[in-house]
Amino acid sequence: MTASDEKPLGAIGAAPAQLTEQYILRLYVTGLTSRSARAIENLQTFCKKHLHGRYDLQVIDVYQQPELARTEQIIAVPTLIKELPLPLRRLIGDMSDEERVLVGLNILPRE
Repeated sequence: MTASDEKPLGAIGAAPAQLTEQYILRLYVTGLTSRSARAIENLQTFCKKHLHGRYDLQVIDVYQQPELARTEQIIAVPTLIKELPLPLRRLIGDMSDEERVLVGLNILPRE
């Protein structure tokens, strides 16, 4: 193989599924508390950095939409639900630990 035949990593065949999958995320929060605001900001930052253009983030205030919280059986907030890609995952907290969030969303492998 000559240098001109070499292709950059990821250019051979189809792109890895992890780099093309669309993420559907729902973040359940309680009003405009500092913990809710921190979770929203942290998650938006991680999504822009690692899922740019490949995510749909819906923020749901459990005070405004309690029926959705009941349907999803939300018992703690903030709670993030990753609906797609499967498997479904739930993360609880202010989403401040980037590595934990990325592992929970299956973006980074578990060590």
